[in-house]
Amino acid sequence: QVQLAESGGGLVQAGGSLRLSCAATGLSKSYMAWFRQAPGKEREFVAAIGFWSAHTTDYSRFAQGRFTISRDVSRYTMYLDMNNLEPDDTGVYYCAAVPKAAPLRGDYVYWGQGTQVTVSS
Repeated sequence: QVQLAESGGGLVQAGGSLRLSCAATGLSKSYMAWFRQAPGKEREFVAAIGFWSAHTTDYSRFAQGRFTISRDVSRYTMYLDMNNLEPDDTGVYYCAAVPKAAPLRGDYVYWGQGTQVTVSS
């Protein structure tokens, strides 16, 4: 059974930083990703990282340059380092995974429960 558990969310002032973690159990070789959902909005893609190569990454436009996705393959843990946070980054951040190579953003099948990130102005 696949389980994804996010941690690291919290309250931070604008311009601050947070590191989110996602611990995975029961996963085979999988692409992993972060999504987020702001209040009243649809869930949106943040960033993704491959299993076979940690250099295979994909970022949304708003994440590029501010967020960094990484993973520790040996520990099946994924991270999202978020810098220069803005109030618009507020939302629930979800970890997701899919056991396939080069997935589309809509292909993710395993989801965590989410961790709240709140950025105050």
